[in-house]
Amino acid sequence: MSTNKQANRLIHEKSPYLLQHAYNPVNWFPWSNEAFEKAKSEDKPIFLSIGYSTCHWCHVMERESFEDYEVAEILNKYFISIKVDREERPDIDHIYMNVCQALTGHGGWPLTIFMTPDKKPFFAGTYFPKNDRMGMSGLMSILESVHNAWTTDREALLKESEYIINAINEHNELLEQDHEGELTEDILDKAYSELKFAFDNIFGGFGSAPKFPTPHNLFFLLRYWYNTKEEYALTMVEKTLACMHKGGIYDHIGFGFSRYSTDRKWLVPHFEKMLYDNALLSIAYLEAYQATKKRDYADIAEEIFTYVLRDMTSPEGGFYSAEDADSEGMEGKFYVWSMDEVKKVLGEQHGEKYCKYYDITPHGNFEGFNIPNLIKGNIPDEERPFIEECRKKLFEYREKRVHPHKDDKILTSWNGLMIAALAIGGRVLGKEKYITAAERAAKFISSKLVSNNGRLLARYRDGESAFPGYVDDYAFFIWGLIELYETTYKPVYLKQSLKLNDDLIKYFWDENNGGLFYYGSDSEQLITRPKETYDGAIPSGNSVSTLNFLRLARLTGRSDLEDKAYIQFKTFSRNIENFAMGHSFFLTALLFAKSKSKEVVIVGNDKLESDSMINIIREEFRPFTLSMFYSDAQSELKDIAPFIENYRSVEGKTTAYICENYTCHDPITDVSSFRNAIST
Repeated sequence: MSTNKQANRLIHEKSPYLLQHAYNPVNWFPWSNEAFEKAKSEDKPIFLSIGYSTCHWCHVMERESFEDYEVAEILNKYFISIKVDREERPDIDHIYMNVCQALTGHGGWPLTIFMTPDKKPFFAGTYFPKNDRMGMSGLMSILESVHNAWTTDREALLKESEYIINAINEHNELLEQDHEGELTEDILDKAYSELKFAFDNIFGGFGSAPKFPTPHNLFFLLRYWYNTKEEYALTMVEKTLACMHKGGIYDHIGFGFSRYSTDRKWLVPHFEKMLYDNALLSIAYLEAYQATKKRDYADIAEEIFTYVLRDMTSPEGGFYSAEDADSEGMEGKFYVWSMDEVKKVLGEQHGEKYCKYYDITPHGNFEGFNIPNLIKGNIPDEERPFIEECRKKLFEYREKRVHPHKDDKILTSWNGLMIAALAIGGRVLGKEKYITAAERAAKFISSKLVSNNGRLLARYRDGESAFPGYVDDYAFFIWGLIELYETTYKPVYLKQSLKLNDDLIKYFWDENNGGLFYYGSDSEQLITRPKETYDGAIPSGNSVSTLNFLRLARLTGRSDLEDKAYIQFKTFSRNIENFAMGHSFFLTALLFAKSKSKEVVIVGNDKLESDSMINIIREEFRPFTLSMFYSDAQSELKDIAPFIENYRSVEGKTTAYICENYTCHDPITDVSSFRNAIST
């Protein structure tokens, strides 16, 4: 933390990341008209720094440079400095990250951009040390070079910025060209082959270090296995899930996953924990449990939920964004152990035994300390009660340490993912507490993150909601609401998801070329208006929306939404064909579109009979089955899905209707007959 006593303009912001920089000697501005007007009036270039509150290297650059008076003096004299929280303004981050990757071949945070007062970039990079180091340019020398170029050779900088903007626009135009070719099922085999080639058959996951969880790859593989019966697809999923859980990327004391592993074995994480990873991973473990019936997968999902409900849930029901990698200025300090410390907590004998299982040694496996892990072995079933007793003691001891910083802003997009996860968890595991948590969060979003005119907003913190929602906010929250409907069968969730989906199309849909823009037509218009299709750390808003379109079309009879999904496949076919495995969630949507999906409508007023049929639907992994429930108490469902009125109970009994490939079978009133029919 800076010792500077004078606060800068960031002191008035709500973002935890911006507030971390509020006492830097750098005269920071938030992204605002004021900053750009000042840059124009003083004829200065912009120094743009983008990061987020739980980013380790953002903290390092702050300590080395932004808290340093020598650096601050140059920045304040020659530049207008702007700080952006990438989680509040992913639109800004998305555009300038693409610039950085195009110019340097890589990206990451902190993201460092130099640009003109009209927002056109001419230089980009990520982390820079204060001074030149081992062939790496330091921030001091870069600032001097940019200042000199701005004053003596500005034409070259302006020419460079125009070249960059033209290149971005050309890329977008190429993306938006009309594509005659349609995606065929061959692309599914191609994606599977690419994933198989990238798969690490020793430690699971895809590629080498650093390794990211990318759970949407596992979603695709599970569905590919379901359709093709290709056993190796399931093997890749199971190996990855088992190895991630064994590794240090999983918090064996307090539960939850870190953002990624710095090594191939999943041993040493980048210790920050993100809400989105834990949401998507819990879904992956739940689906693997349904597919294999292996209870361990369900247990891991429940542990993730334990972590989220204990540490990442606001009193009002929304979910916080992240926890930091650092505490007391050191990465991972909160999570690592010495062998002596473990023995002190558990006693000599029990401590020795616990350490043997969890690879805790005198010399350590991380900078002289130990990250508990199970990479070298498993816990025998008979030892699990002992291990759980030890874990509780270590957890209680660890709670007394200085905790990492928690980013307590509530993002609509990531909350949507967690709502989806908890709703799925509630119905798969039969746990009402998860459904309650999902409903509370959905109510929080609906009451706190919707403007007076019905516009979804992106961020809530400290009583303030701000920023018109981005495509991910709509796509992920709609996903969560669809899952809530299929879990509770409350028409309000289906109605809300349909209304938001119509708003999504209104604000984001490209009528000329198809696809969804990253930010809305009513939002601040930046130097370009991109569309994201790549499924990176999280699936893209376009890919999730495509699956939403298909599911909502089947649930409500809205064929126009099915048409939108097929436009999506056509619009982005070139991107997907060029890098199939990089669009795994898009291809999950394609699998849904091309598979023999089932729509099941259960009609009845007898709860016991209805639940018997509903539970049959839920007991197996059925990724291409959609279900609805209709009773006298749900007459409003007719307004959302008019076709539902044609479904009636037979002879007063709970009745199931199964439709497949646009054909409906005879109604079924017998539970065992229903089980046979749905499993055929």
